[in-house]
Amino acid sequence: MIALESTATMSAANTSRFLYPLWVHLFGTPSPAHWEQIHHLIRKTGHFVGYGLVSLAFFYSWRQTLHRMAIKHWTLWRRASVLAVLCTLVVASLDEYHQSFLPSRTSSPIDVGIDVCGAIAFQLVLLLIIQWFARRRPRYRAA
Repeated sequence: MIALESTATMSAANTSRFLYPLWVHLFGTPSPAHWEQIHHLIRKTGHFVGYGLVSLAFFYSWRQTLHRMAIKHWTLWRRASVLAVLCTLVVASLDEYHQSFLPSRTSSPIDVGIDVCGAIAFQLVLLLIIQWFARRRPRYRAA
């Protein structure tokens, strides 16, 4: 998915073709200057959410790998989370490097920062959810 989104097909000029009519249908016609800001925010939100989801996939993979290594649960969750963010950083950096070779795309370290922020935010929410469910689990005592 990232390889597809990193092509000229998903450049700002091309995404505006389908995002603008959708925006007009849902919210009305913005001024050209306002549309530029909206379009920019939509695209950056896509970075944040997309790479947050990538980090969840990495988390699942690392959790499965570390589980087989018999690491304690809370340590396992934290290690898997940190490794997921690091792997997401690598993928985001490689994606921006790839985009630097495409004339219709721009490569930006700011995008890598947005991607990593998305990964961190998704991992924090995931760890909070895991912790919340762990506390709700009933504890059984031996009779």
